[in-house]
Amino acid sequence: MQTIWLSGAEWLAVLRIGLGLWWLESWRHKDKKGWFERGTGIAWAASVAADHRWAVVRRGFERVVKPRPKLMAYVVVYAELALGLGLILGFLTPVALVGGLILNLLYLVLMIHDWAEQGQNAMMALISLAALFAMAWQTWSLDAALGLFR
Repeated sequence: MQTIWLSGAEWLAVLRIGLGLWWLESWRHKDKKGWFERGTGIAWAASVAADHRWAVVRRGFERVVKPRPKLMAYVVVYAELALGLGLILGFLTPVALVGGLILNLLYLVLMIHDWAEQGQNAMMALISLAALFAMAWQTWSLDAALGLFR
């Protein structure tokens, strides 16, 4: 593989770190007080799920998220933080990439009507897949330094 400036593995590390920064920004800009104290994030998601065209999404939200809104708010917010830090540092990178892919696919399915969000979730999912299958933790990562996931 020929590349300019960096090696292929280093460019994959740049992609991985960029994806981590994207997750970290998603966490940073959330109104945590609104999410944790007023339940704004889960309430918004509930309104989206209630009008969803797919019954499986409505039923899934009713069974999994609605009974535990406070817990789900913490899960979503801190999952984004953990994904961001894991990808930036390259720690447990395959786990972070799979977790991020799943979260992006959940967001994609939930917000199927919101085309503004679809591009972001589709691109983040694509980057997660590429980084996972290219093993983007081989360079500039704690995983490589610790000899994990060879």
